[in-house]
Amino acid sequence: MIIKKLRELRDIKFVRSIGILVGGTAFSQLLALIVLPLLTRIYTPEDFTILATYASLLAILTSIACLRFEIGIPIPEENESAIYLFFLSIISVIIISSLTFFIVAIGANWINSVTNNLLNGYLWLLPLGAFFSGSYNALQYWMTRDRAFSLIAKTRVKQALASSSVQLGAGWVGIMPLGLLLGHLLSSCAGIISLLNVFLKEFKSLSFKFKFSKLIDTLKTYDRFPKYSTWEALTNSAGAQVPILIIATYALGPEAGFLMLAMRLISAPMTLVGRAVGQVYLAEAAQKYHKGELRLFTTKTIVMLAKVGFIPLLLACVTAPTLVPIVFGSGWERTGVLISWMAPWFFIQFITSPVSMSLHITNNQHVAMMLQISGVLIRCISIWIAVNFFNEFVGEIYAISGFIFYLLYLGVVFFTVKDNSRSRNL
Repeated sequence: MIIKKLRELRDIKFVRSIGILVGGTAFSQLLALIVLPLLTRIYTPEDFTILATYASLLAILTSIACLRFEIGIPIPEENESAIYLFFLSIISVIIISSLTFFIVAIGANWINSVTNNLLNGYLWLLPLGAFFSGSYNALQYWMTRDRAFSLIAKTRVKQALASSSVQLGAGWVGIMPLGLLLGHLLSSCAGIISLLNVFLKEFKSLSFKFKFSKLIDTLKTYDRFPKYSTWEALTNSAGAQVPILIIATYALGPEAGFLMLAMRLISAPMTLVGRAVGQVYLAEAAQKYHKGELRLFTTKTIVMLAKVGFIPLLLACVTAPTLVPIVFGSGWERTGVLISWMAPWFFIQFITSPVSMSLHITNNQHVAMMLQISGVLIRCISIWIAVNFFNEFVGEIYAISGFIFYLLYLGVVFFTVKDNSRSRNL
């Protein structure tokens, strides 16, 4: 059924590229799902709440680690500009991870007080995670430029194996919750050595000569990425992660742990196709934009995603409350309820996130930034109201706020690519 829907794009290269990434992601997601019932019986909901706090902070740092120069790597037609964008990405990673180390070193007490001591003793993982995750992202976007999708798929398999092994092994010997945190770190950066080796071989073959003046010129040419896209990425990540931090710190019970498991379960099948489509979309959409075909290409991608995602999410919505406690054990019933509420949100996110890169390709980073600021406000205000007045329905209100935000985002993407198509035809 999925392959049939993908073929409706009538773009064999596009579908083949998606298939390669889906294959690697499928194995990693399947392994993660197989391991989860074991993890929920080794670790407690409180342990998952600590993981949710750490993962949320790391996700915010990772989103801005490259100052968004990495998403510009596939866009230039010539390799020279792309290499300088890669260098700018790595320089940014070093700066952000160093700043994180400094903040953690001098502000550990404050951070622990704000997060209700959930990460007491584990803050040292944050700068380490920011460095490795950011470096992996820069290398991954270079491979996206080269359309080395099979290599990216292999790294995802390595990430799943490394993460699952560490989390199970550490839990088995009683290293809790540190095992969950270390496994999460490996899930975002394992495979970095193989990507780096390929990059270095290609770099040597290009006979590239570094010029500092050219680096500055590239910085000026692509300054919209740090100026606008970084804030867009920060607000996007904050919109998704800050509510989790608020819930972990102020909500009653291990609600953040239930939410994290629910989000992992419902996002696993969506990520299987959505992330692959997003990477291939970015690689192909730049060319479509130069040809004036971005609107049609974006519309086809959205329709394809809607057809692929509707039935799985509908099934998840209906069956989760019954299946979750059976599969993951007693004490996790709340997760099944939350999955039902999250299904509409993740459907809209599934069809919107891959094509959101159209705002960057059309040089509308400022629009993306304003959208993400709106997302932060919608979600954080909703969670603040829920925590203070409707504490028993925090998860449900969070799910509704996510649906509203991505519905708004989808409407803006439609308008932007339509308006851009008109302007190019004038």
